[in-house]
Amino acid sequence: MAMAKKDTYRERTVYISGGSSGIGLACAKLFASLGADVFIFARRVEALQEAAALIEACRTHPGQRVAWTSLDVTDHDQVLSSLSRAIAEFGPPHVVIASAGLAYPDYFDRIPFAMFDQTVRTNLYGMWNVLRALIPSMKASGGHIVNVSSIAGFLGVFGYTAYSASKFAVIGLSEALRSEMKPHGIHVSVLCPPDTDTPGFARENLTKPLETKALGESAGLMSPDDVARAMLRGMERGRFLILPGMEGRFILAAKRLLPGVVNALMDRIVARARRAAGGR
Repeated sequence: MAMAKKDTYRERTVYISGGSSGIGLACAKLFASLGADVFIFARRVEALQEAAALIEACRTHPGQRVAWTSLDVTDHDQVLSSLSRAIAEFGPPHVVIASAGLAYPDYFDRIPFAMFDQTVRTNLYGMWNVLRALIPSMKASGGHIVNVSSIAGFLGVFGYTAYSASKFAVIGLSEALRSEMKPHGIHVSVLCPPDTDTPGFARENLTKPLETKALGESAGLMSPDDVARAMLRGMERGRFLILPGMEGRFILAAKRLLPGVVNALMDRIVARARRAAGGR
């Protein structure tokens, strides 16, 4: 299927959490290039200002709106109040991309409870808060929700115990939500990208165990723009599970059909990395 054409999303409003960088920003620029009004939200004001300028540069017509607000998706009351104001001023969303996320890879016994708590609060509670604030306004006219999970949301990966726990939960939330939203004409998809070249990925490498790095070396690294385009194609095809790149589709098929083989392969890579490093 061909990519959506210019102005396909004109007079459509897209809300994006985590829209100031990475996959969220790439999605924001893509939808702006298709004529959509784009509203992004994240924590850092300076990053939001810079992102808004980049998004504005992608607009197709001068009346197209780009707006932002600073908020912490883990703060339930703040999310509800801020997004209620946004709906009143900017209009309800036709598309929601719940992209705000956090990963802190390390050995299980080295991950501080505070980081586990923050990871789950951001990736799961944050998504819940955003959807809880926006879905009521979508029910009158329908729309599309894309929740961002990960390949680590259906494949537990060495070093990602906290992250995988939260991203597995995102898929469960999305499956249940898909059924519940269908009568309202709201489509729900879940995006499961592989390793993607984002600022967050660069931060992950600071704490990533050597075994996790070895597993990652066997896979490729996608660009945020490629992930955003794959997401849009999946949306247009009505996919629930959107897997950018061949790697994700292969891993999912193997995980479903030959889980023992997948586990054995990962164990072999981990064991080889540990031997090369002289053991942990």
